[in-house]
Amino acid sequence: MAASRTFFKLFGFYRSLPQSCAVFKTSANPLQTLSQWSLPYACCSTVAPSSVDLSVQYRHGRPVLALPLPSRQEKCLFHLRPMISTVSDFIHDIQREDPGISTASVLTTDGVRIASTTSLYTLLNKDFQLCINGVVYSVQAAPTESVPSEAVTSVTDMKDMVHMLHTALNLPKHHLIKERQLRQKLDILKQELMPLEQMKTHLVMRAEHRSSRALWTGLALLSVQGGALAWLTWWVYSWDIMEPVTYFITLSTSMGVYAYYVLTKQDYVYPDAKDRQFLHYFYKGVKKQKFSVERYNALKDELASVEDDLRRLRNPNRLQLPVEQPEPNSHAALP
Repeated sequence: MAASRTFFKLFGFYRSLPQSCAVFKTSANPLQTLSQWSLPYACCSTVAPSSVDLSVQYRHGRPVLALPLPSRQEKCLFHLRPMISTVSDFIHDIQREDPGISTASVLTTDGVRIASTTSLYTLLNKDFQLCINGVVYSVQAAPTESVPSEAVTSVTDMKDMVHMLHTALNLPKHHLIKERQLRQKLDILKQELMPLEQMKTHLVMRAEHRSSRALWTGLALLSVQGGALAWLTWWVYSWDIMEPVTYFITLSTSMGVYAYYVLTKQDYVYPDAKDRQFLHYFYKGVKKQKFSVERYNALKDELASVEDDLRRLRNPNRLQLPVEQPEPNSHAALP
């Protein structure tokens, strides 16, 4: 009986449905007509609302968006990366989180689709719409003062920022390693130079001694020459006889000085002549002792280069230390 009663109710409902639709079409107030219907049946819809309001918030300096997922019927918190992510990356993250999302796009508030290559930093500056499976979410941008001020406008700027950060973190360690290497190299060079320095010091002392002895020998010869001329002039002969002799001696001295200039291309100056004599004796001893001047000079140049590197490495500007300021002059004149 219950089954037959239910059948007649359904048959009567479907039989009166065309008439009801005709009345609904010709009615002046369809909503009032619809409310007057007395149907023993309840209809429910599973379609989500057409528009939902969301907002971007900043937590710990990073933008986040709480987005409801259709499949799970729960909200999921997405941490956005405005500096390095694009709209395409954002959509890909949403679809990866909820595989049930078939279509997703980002629109402006006017309904214009935003390109997938647009950066999230540009997107988060204004309000936008997020369409997921036909459901439109109106997303409000965060306040302007919450947006980070250090915006990276290009990949080059980002690389420069990363390089500066890497330098700031690793500069002290790099300085210590570099200083240790330079100190080790400096010790090795000093050990190699030690025997050469000892030999050079010995050769310099010998050359200095011999050049000094040559100077004293020249002074002694000039003294003997003056004494001999005086003895011949006043004790043996007269001045009339010795005058031509002294003239030719002076002329011979002038010819010797000119010959020195022709051979050395230098004026006969006593300090230069002494240095030339010193070098003559020094290289004579170098050849005799088989001292390598080229190797000694190369080691000295390398040692100077290492010391210069150490001095530049300890520069307060490179170590990012405060530069020592000069003390004010306490003896300055009073106004």
